[in-house]
Amino acid sequence: MTLRKNWIPMFLEAQAAELGASANTLSAYERDLTDYQSWLTNHSFTISEATQQDVEAYLVFCDSQGLAKSTRARRLSAIRQLYRFAFEERLREDNPAIRIKGPGRDQRLPKTLSQDEVDRLLEAARTHGRDTADRSRNTCLMELLYATGMRVTELVSLPVAATRGDPRMLLIRGKGGKERMVPLSPPAREALADWLEFRDRNADLDRQKRRPPSTYLFASNGKLGHLTRHRFYSLIKELAVVAGISPSKVTPHTLRHAFATHLLANGADLRAIQTLLGHADLATTEIYTHVLEERLKELVLKHHPLAKAERLSSGGKTSSDGQ
Repeated sequence: MTLRKNWIPMFLEAQAAELGASANTLSAYERDLTDYQSWLTNHSFTISEATQQDVEAYLVFCDSQGLAKSTRARRLSAIRQLYRFAFEERLREDNPAIRIKGPGRDQRLPKTLSQDEVDRLLEAARTHGRDTADRSRNTCLMELLYATGMRVTELVSLPVAATRGDPRMLLIRGKGGKERMVPLSPPAREALADWLEFRDRNADLDRQKRRPPSTYLFASNGKLGHLTRHRFYSLIKELAVVAGISPSKVTPHTLRHAFATHLLANGADLRAIQTLLGHADLATTEIYTHVLEERLKELVLKHHPLAKAERLSSGGKTSSDGQ
């Protein structure tokens, strides 16, 4: 019975060791599965005993709590993977969640930024900071993020070794330990070279003080050894204020969306964007086609002659009404 009680820790350990799941992914799994386990306990069940009907009842409970479709879909996915792990490890003879149809996800368009807004953010990075080194770092962070579409964790934890030698491409280690190559734009390469000069001077000072230099491009004295996600999130809000853009509109992920949207709008292939973003499934990337469709629709409605005539007609006036 002790073994069965430890299914969640065992599952998380396997995800980390075998699939290279990130700390954020593991934390999400743990939250979702702990909630499921608590619900089962309150109904006198255990994970090892739960049936398909019990899993369905839990999902109904989640719905009654007003949880979003995306949250319920994520929880069902975590439960499925836990039971798949249990089946493969011969802890159970079945997966009670495998036949349950998920609630699906609301098809929401990702928030993005116009090219003008991105230009203003990049300019703000060049002027915002306590000193020249800070401004150089801020510029490098923003130029790399927009040029590559990296996830924020990939950006702040980028090894300095991957950036040596004025690279035209960067090797990124993404979710699940999967690697991909992303090209660097000339402005990003210039910003990187400039920041490396400041960063290497700091590394030399560390050596003089007999401190081991950091292995990260964006080093920090904190526990992680590199700039944290939280600090970068705060920084990008500061840059939004400097750029005259609502901070609520700007997040690190918004820049990732802008990267993909602007590529697609300028003729990039969807498969290429999938590769650059590190999406395992093309369906994840296809959300950006909806962004483009909305923009094309707006352009047609605004500029097409027939659309203009329709607007005049619906307004109660045509070119002949005034005669």
